[in-house]
Amino acid sequence: MEALTELAMDLRWSWNHCSDELWRRLDPELWALTHHPNVVLQTVAQDKLARALSDSDFRQLLDRLVQANRQARAEPAWFQGKYPQAPLTCVAYFCMEFMLSEALPIYSGGLGNVAGDQLKAASDLGVPVVGVGLLYQHGYFRQLIDRNGAQQALYPYNDPGQLPVTPVRQPNGELLRLEIALPGSSVWLRAWQVQVGRQRLYLLDSNDAANIPVHRGITSELYGGNPELRLKQEIVLGLGGWRLLDALGIKPEVCHLNEGHAAFALLERARGFMKGTGNPFVVALAATRPGNLFTTHTAVASGFDIFPPALVEQYLGGYANEALGLSMRELLALGRKDPADAGESFNMAYLAIRGSGAVNAVSRLHGQVSRHIFAPLFPRRPEDEVPVGYVTNGVHMPTWDSAAADKLWTEACGKCRWLGTSATIAADLREVSDERLWAMRSASRKSLVEYAREGIGRQMAAVGAEPAAIARTQARLDPGVMTLGFARRFASYKRPNLLLHDPDRLLSILNHPSRPTQLILAGKAHPADQAGQALIQEWTQFIGRSDGTAPVFFLADYDMLLAERLVQGVDVWINTPRRPWEASGTSGMKVLVNGGINVSELDGWWAEAYAPEVGWALGDGQEHDDDSTWDAIEANDLYDKLEREVIPEFFARTEKGVPTAWVARMRESMARLTPRFSATRTVREYTEQHYLPAARAYQAHLADNGAGARKLIDG
Repeated sequence: MEALTELAMDLRWSWNHCSDELWRRLDPELWALTHHPNVVLQTVAQDKLARALSDSDFRQLLDRLVQANRQARAEPAWFQGKYPQAPLTCVAYFCMEFMLSEALPIYSGGLGNVAGDQLKAASDLGVPVVGVGLLYQHGYFRQLIDRNGAQQALYPYNDPGQLPVTPVRQPNGELLRLEIALPGSSVWLRAWQVQVGRQRLYLLDSNDAANIPVHRGITSELYGGNPELRLKQEIVLGLGGWRLLDALGIKPEVCHLNEGHAAFALLERARGFMKGTGNPFVVALAATRPGNLFTTHTAVASGFDIFPPALVEQYLGGYANEALGLSMRELLALGRKDPADAGESFNMAYLAIRGSGAVNAVSRLHGQVSRHIFAPLFPRRPEDEVPVGYVTNGVHMPTWDSAAADKLWTEACGKCRWLGTSATIAADLREVSDERLWAMRSASRKSLVEYAREGIGRQMAAVGAEPAAIARTQARLDPGVMTLGFARRFASYKRPNLLLHDPDRLLSILNHPSRPTQLILAGKAHPADQAGQALIQEWTQFIGRSDGTAPVFFLADYDMLLAERLVQGVDVWINTPRRPWEASGTSGMKVLVNGGINVSELDGWWAEAYAPEVGWALGDGQEHDDDSTWDAIEANDLYDKLEREVIPEFFARTEKGVPTAWVARMRESMARLTPRFSATRTVREYTEQHYLPAARAYQAHLADNGAGARKLIDG
C-alpha cells in the first residue's frame, strides 16, 4: 500500500505512463473516467485490492515502477551534468495556476499550461525549481451545455483528501500554518505539497477553521469574484508564498514570477533582506532585484491586474508602514506609470518590472508588443531599447503525445529524446517512412473519435436526448475522414466563430462528396464574459439547426484530459486570434508531436514558426485592430485554404492509401518544430539566459550586507 500511495502521489505518472496499466488493473472503468490514481486507490474495493497485492505479476510490476520512479528522481540530469558547480540551488516559480493533471483541477488555461509544463520539464532536466501557487476549493468552473446550447457554470468542491496533495507539517508533526494580517482579522493559511517528479509544488489555501467565513473563501475560485477578492488572493500568493518558503528553510537565489499576480513576493523578499541586514527598503529592493525575473503573458495594457489606490491602502497600508518602512505614497509609486499621479491605479505588472532584474515576453512578436506597452516606464529609451526580452513558450511533449506517437518517437529517437541530451531528433525523425507516419496518424485519429463518441453520448444524455438521437450523432463521427480541431477559451479576440462567417460555405466544405471532413470544437467562456458565452451558443445552435447534416461536434467541459485527446487525434489545428493579441499560444504546439498540422494566424509562436513546408498561415502579418471587414477577408482566406489546399492534399492518396504530400508536411513539422517548441528548450533557455546569471548577480549583491546595492543607491 505504501508503494501504491507513493506512485499515486507523484504526478510523474501524468507524463510517464508506465504506471497506467497498474491503475487500469485495479479499476479499468474508474481509471478510464478519471485518470486519477489517488481516486482509484481510495475507491477500489478492499478485497479487490488485496487480490491484486497478492498477485505476483502485479507485485513485480509495482516493485519495478517504484524503483524506476525513485531512480528517475535520484540520478543526475542535464543540469547536473552541464553545471555541476552552478551558483543556482533553487528557483522559486510563482504562478496563479498550475496545469499538471486533470487530477489536480487548479488551472484555467494557457498560463497554467505554461507553468505546469515548465515545472515538468524542469524535473526532466534536473533544474532546481520549486513551484508556489494556491489550492482552490473550487478551482475554475466546470462547464455544462444545456438544452438550448448555452453554457452553464458548475463549481464542484476540490476535496484535498482526494487530490494528489499532502499537508505540509513541521518537524514535530504539527500542521504548518501561516498568518497574514488583513484588516479586522488575520487570515490563517494551510500549506500543501505536490510531488512533481524531482520537483515540489507548494500550494496555500485559506479554508482554515480558524478563519472568519470571508477569509475562508479567499482561495475559493480561480479568477472569480471582484477586485477585492483578487487583491486578497494575490497578497496570499505573494506574501504568503514567500513566507512559506522561509518557514520551510528554502532560500531561492531566483524568484520567477509567471505573470504579475505574485509580485507582492518581491516586497516580502526585500523585507526579509531588511530584517537580516538592517538596510532600508530601497537598499533591500536594489539588493534582491537582480535575483527576480518577471515573465509577462499579456498582449494588451488593459489585461494587467490593476487595483484602486484606496483598496491597496486598505489591505497593505499597515504592511507598507510597519514591515517596509514605506508611506502609502511610496508603495503606490512602485505600481504606477507616473509615481507622482495620486489618482493612478496600482498596476501589478509595473510593480513586477520595478522589482525585477529582468523581464521577458513569451514569443518574439510578444516581445515587440511588450516593449511598446512598457515604453512609458522608460521614457528616456527608444522603444526598441526597452529592457524586455523574450523566451518563446514550449510545451512538455511527453504530456501531450498519444500512445501511438510516443511509440513512433521512441522507435525513431529513443526514450531520452526530451531530456536535453539528444541532438539528432530532427534527423532521426526524417528517417521514418511514410507508411509508419500515416499509421500513427490514423491510429491517433481513431482513438480521438472513440473518445469523442463516448463524450458526446454522456453529454447528450445529461440533457435528456433520446437514445436514437445520441446514436445518430455518435455514428456521424468518422475515424476515416479528415478531422479539424478548434479548442481554446472562447473570447472575442480569439475569433472562435471566424469559421461561421459563412455557414453555408462551411457546410459545403465539410460535406464535400469525395473529401468529407469533420470539425470537433471545445472551449469555455469566463462566467462573466457574456460575449464569449454567446459565441459558444452560436456554434451549438448552428449544430442544432443543421438537422444532423453538419459534421460538427462541440465537446463540453474543456479540461486537460479533453485537451490531450484533441491534440493527439486531430489532423489540423485551427487558430484564429486577432493579431497581435495572442501573446504566445500553446495549443497548436501540442499537435506537433502527434503529427497534426497547424492552420493559424501569424500571431504568437506561429509568427516565428511558420514556413510553407510545415503548415498554413492566415493573415498578412499586420495588425488590423477590431475590423469586421478584415475579419471577413480572413474568413474567406481560411475557407479558400481549406477548400483548395489543405483538404485536397489530405485526400490525394497513393495506391496504398497514403497521402504522400501530406505526410511529407507532417514529417517536416514534427522534425523541425517539435524540438524547437518543446518546454525542454524553453527551460534550458530560462536556465542559461536568466536563472544562472540572476543567481550570480544576486549573490554578488548579497556580499557585505548589500554593500554593492548601497553603493548603487548612493551613487
